[in-house]
Amino acid sequence: MGQLNAGIIPVTPFQQNCTILFDTEDRSGVVVDPGGDIDQIMKAIEDNGLTISAIWITHGHIDHAGGAMELKDRLGVQIIGPHEADRPLLANLEAQAVRFGVADPVRNCVPDRFLAEGETVSFGAHVFEVLHCPGHAPGHVVYYNRAARFAHVGDVLFRGSIGRTDLPGGDHEALIRSIKEKLLPLGDDVGFLCGHGPGGRFGEERQTNPFLV
Repeated sequence: MGQLNAGIIPVTPFQQNCTILFDTEDRSGVVVDPGGDIDQIMKAIEDNGLTISAIWITHGHIDHAGGAMELKDRLGVQIIGPHEADRPLLANLEAQAVRFGVADPVRNCVPDRFLAEGETVSFGAHVFEVLHCPGHAPGHVVYYNRAARFAHVGDVLFRGSIGRTDLPGGDHEALIRSIKEKLLPLGDDVGFLCGHGPGGRFGEERQTNPFLV
C-alpha cells in the first residue's frame, strides 16, 4: 500500500477546492466535491494516471456538487454522500445555478448512496470514517482517515474561519457543536483539507480560530 495523498483543483467562480484523494503506489483514488470545470478535473486524473473508483460529496451546495453528475457520466462511477438531509439541496442545484448566475452546465445531483454517522467509505486500503457535521448544510459530512490522521472537512471548518450559516439550512450553533464535539476531539495533530483556501491542523484552529476560542 502506498501513502494517502491529495491533489487540489480550484473549480467554479467560487474557487472551491475539488480534491482528488489517491494512493501514491497503485494510483487508485476518489474525487471529492467536483463542483464544476469537469474538463480540468478529467485532465488532472489522466495526467496523473489515476483510477477513480467513486465521487464523494461533502454537502449539497452548487460549488461542491454542481458537476458531480457530469463527472459520474464520464468516469462511470458512483456518487457517494452526503447525508440524506441534503437531498433537497442536491435536487435544487439547477435553480441554485440560475440564482448565482453560474454559466457552467449544472445538473441536479442524485447520489447512489447517502451516508450516515458511523459508516465508512474507502478506496484501496484507505478507510475513511463518516462524521455527520450539520451547521453549514443540514447533511454535511466529514471524511476522516484515522490511520493518516487526516480529515476532509468540506465547508465545516477553514483555517481561521468557519463555514457560512446564512444559507438555507444553515445553523450557527449546530456548526460550532459539530466542530467542538466531532472534529476537535479527534486530536490536535489531525491535519485537514477544506472546501476553500488552505488546510491546517485542528490544534491550531482550537487555539487561534476566532470562532472557536
